[in-house]
Parts: sequence; C-alpha cells; structure tokens
Amino acid sequence: MDVIVYSKPQCVQCTATVKALSTKGITHKVVDLTQDDSAMTTIQSLGYRQVPVVVAGLKHWSGFRPDMISQIR
Repeated sequence: MDVIVYSKPQCVQCTATVKALSTKGITHKVVDLTQDDSAMTTIQSLGYRQVPVVVAGLKHWSGFRPDMISQIR
C-alpha cells in the first residue's frame, strides 16, 4: 500500500506523523505542499484545509492520528 504524507515545513503534527510511521516501519513518501502546487490541489479536492494529510490506500485523514497509523498494514 502506498502511504503519502502531505506536509509543510516546521509543522509539528507533520513531524510527529512522519516519526510515527518511521517508528512502525511503514514505508511512506512525504510531499511538501509548499513545493508542489498539484499536491495542494489534490488534498483540497479531498476536502482538507490543514496538514498533515495522510493518504494510505483508500483511507485518508488529517492531523496526527496514532489510531489511524496503527491501522496501516
């Protein structure tokens, strides 16, 4: 399953999310929204206005969500 974390620099919740994924050994890609306009369009189309936004397969959510991270397999 592809896991993508849409983030911005100096975002505390983004850093916590990436650290939690790494700690659990979950392979992920981090996309910096300040560098990728199309990624910003993507998360806005999903209805999000704050970061981080995590897309894991068909699931997606916003914010630091250890409960959701633990469900990734």
